[in-house]
Amino acid sequence: MTKNNLSRAVRNYLWIALGSALYSLSFDWFYVPNQIGFGGLTALGMILNHFSPAIPIGAVVFLLNIPIFILGWKFLGGHTLVSSLFAMAATSVLVDLISAVYTFPPMDPMLAAVFGGVSLGVALGMIFSKGATTGGTDLIARLLKLPFAWLPVGKLLMVVDLSLLLAVSVAFRSMESGMYGIISLYISTMVMDGVLYGMDQSKVAYIITSQPRVITEEIDRQMDRGVTYLHGEGSFSGEEKLVLMCAFKQKQIVPLKALVHELDPQAFLIVCDAHEVLGQGFRRYQKNDL
Repeated sequence: MTKNNLSRAVRNYLWIALGSALYSLSFDWFYVPNQIGFGGLTALGMILNHFSPAIPIGAVVFLLNIPIFILGWKFLGGHTLVSSLFAMAATSVLVDLISAVYTFPPMDPMLAAVFGGVSLGVALGMIFSKGATTGGTDLIARLLKLPFAWLPVGKLLMVVDLSLLLAVSVAFRSMESGMYGIISLYISTMVMDGVLYGMDQSKVAYIITSQPRVITEEIDRQMDRGVTYLHGEGSFSGEEKLVLMCAFKQKQIVPLKALVHELDPQAFLIVCDAHEVLGQGFRRYQKNDL
């Protein structure tokens, strides 16, 4: 392993550790004291702990993860498995450690559902962004991503976890527990998808102008962005035109608009959100990319 690869691996595992700490804190702070339904294998741990408090939730999650990790090794490979084992072990240990050190008091369940969902979504997004999972249904969702590659991983996770929320509601004899859990689950999956896919703040601009070559040169010179020519035709005039297509970062939208307006005040500019942009100047494709 080269020095650069080692440095990158260390940074990735520090990021996973930070996400795991936030995950564990969110669970012990917002979910356990308010008996809010929680999906995944942690839900089974909550049920067993509810009926027998001597059974630690983290230990239950660790044991139930073993067969799922065997599948992960077969279908996802060693890198994902090792990083997921690290995240799963860290969250399992920290959940029990935090609960042993301090017991959080109950709070308004709606506040707990909302803020728990936000913090848990951020934590899962951090962990997933480095190719890891916390095991359990997170790993199941990662496996389901293989045949359903077009679906966001957060949506897959939500579908898997909803089934276990009903079991938590039955165990706690509270439909409200499951209802708050659904609210929290929805928020966490939206936030997680935002962390995974929303941080790629890129835009695509389509520019219809009478000065295509001049604007292209200035975009390249001032913004260091390439332009692709699309051949179009005006429906009214029948005139053939070059339509400029340019991908750029969110922070460049103001300079681009100013540049186009300065060179051609009559230009027609359309700016669209770009879900993902892969290539030079943007992200690189990775084989097991989410």
